[in-house]
Amino acid sequence: MTVDVVNAQNEKVGSFELRDEVFGGRIKTDLIHESVVRANAADRRGTHATKTRALVSGSGKKPWRQKGTGRARVGEIRNPLWRKGGTVFGPQPRSYEYQLPKKVEKGALRAALAQKLRDQQVVVVDALTVSEIKTKAAAEMLRRLGVEGKTLLVDVKPEDKLALSVRNIEGVRLVASNRVSARDVMDTRRVVLTRAALEKLQEALG
Repeated sequence: MTVDVVNAQNEKVGSFELRDEVFGGRIKTDLIHESVVRANAADRRGTHATKTRALVSGSGKKPWRQKGTGRARVGEIRNPLWRKGGTVFGPQPRSYEYQLPKKVEKGALRAALAQKLRDQQVVVVDALTVSEIKTKAAAEMLRRLGVEGKTLLVDVKPEDKLALSVRNIEGVRLVASNRVSARDVMDTRRVVLTRAALEKLQEALG
């Protein structure tokens, strides 16, 4: 498979050969699903909390003596059986993050990029640069490339000027090629990669 390489004016300046062993073959959607679920789990705040009998407010005094009253025995008014008592085994603050094997993450990113390439939603440019820190200039560059809506920009080492220029454009994200994930690729409408970034990704995913 071959993709065209364009410049900032959307003029073809070359082509890039994609290796079939990397981006060809069956797209393993199950790997994409596993990677996206892991990324979503890592983003969960996990700040939920309930009070145990040690934390809920109230006296620790024994309400009545153990025997002789005819009532059920009870040690304190904060026990879980009573109204407004503590909660047994309730949720506590925790992290939901977990790790997947590196092969799974690599396979998920390979499958996600292959899917976008087959859907013709990938634009390969020779460079992602802007002459000045200006949102208007970055938006104009994306318009010339025929990109609109949610867009993922990928470069080997993103320029600070470009990062500052696109941060106020809704739906546009700029990430380094060594930080991109399957969720980043799937959670966007178009993917714009530099030629150098695509070379790095093809080498890393091969």
